[in-house]
Order: sequence, then C-alpha cells, then structure tokens
Amino acid sequence: MKNTYFMSYFPLLSIILFSLTLSIKVEKVLIEFLKNAGIYTGMLEFFSDGGIKLSLLILLMLLFFMVFAALKLIANTINELSLLFFSKDSEGDSIKQIRSGAFIYFIGSFLSLISMNSFTGIGIIFAVTTAVYFLYFVHKVSSSLSYLGLVGLIFFQVLFWSSFISGVIYLAVKVYNSLIASLPI
Repeated sequence: MKNTYFMSYFPLLSIILFSLTLSIKVEKVLIEFLKNAGIYTGMLEFFSDGGIKLSLLILLMLLFFMVFAALKLIANTINELSLLFFSKDSEGDSIKQIRSGAFIYFIGSFLSLISMNSFTGIGIIFAVTTAVYFLYFVHKVSSSLSYLGLVGLIFFQVLFWSSFISGVIYLAVKVYNSLIASLPI
C-alpha cells in the first residue's frame, strides 16, 4: 500500500500505548501508597474498588497522554527546525522520508506493554526506541545534508535535548528541595 497517510495514526497509537503502560504501573504504585497511608479505605466509602481504579487509570492516562503529546510536538518542532537550519532540501522531501519512522515508536510502545510492571523496563524501552528513531532520522535526512550540516544537525539535537532534560531535572529537584525545606519537621 503506497498511501502516504497509511501510518498517520501510528503516533497517536504510540502515545496511547505508552500512556497506558505508564498509567497502569503508576496506578499500582499509587494504590499501594494509598493503602499504606490508610487513605484507600476512606475512599472506599465514596467509590467502589473498581471505580477508584478506573478513575485513577483515566486521570493518569490523561496526564501521560498530555506529556507525551507535548514531547511529540516539541520533537517535531526541533526536527523541522534542525532541517531548516542545516538541510539543503527546500521542498520538504526530508519530512516525507521520516514520516514512516512513526512505526519505530509504535513497535516500542507495543513492547512497553510487555514491561508494564517495571519503571526501569519502560524507561529503557522508551530510551532505546528514541535512540533508534534518532538514528533512523539522521540516516533518512543525511542525503540532503552536507557533512557540516549533518554534524550541525546532530549537535543541535543533542544540545537541545540534553539542555531540556537537564533543565527539567534541575527544576524538579529545586521544587522538591523547597517543598522539603518548607515542611514543619
């Protein structure tokens, strides 16, 4: 089948599957925390057991869906911005070539269902999937890049994502430390 839109739903399915996997794992951890804290029995007065689990699953799926959708939006923007800066292609052929790379994330998200009982497994699968997609992206667009353009594209991508991840980790640690410091212990 040569329809260019055949795999257009793969990013959505990938986001849904990764969100489902993480939601199921976080739900298990959250329910165990609520039981240990004694809150879960109080919640059973207002909801049934299935209602609590379903509500948590839907809320967590919505949260993770928003995070993955935002990451996809940022990644698409950075990919196209790096092509704007470094590619010799002005017709958009590079974008058409990398569109089929959504299949890589679809396979990774499907594999994450196998590892839904481990945060480490889900994280490793997501990281490997992202690395494979990055190699696929660089391979597909390399024909429209000079040697310096290829180095610039790789450097731009690595610099952006490392500074983005470092910034998010820094902010999370900063908020955590201020929260712990403000507790009256």
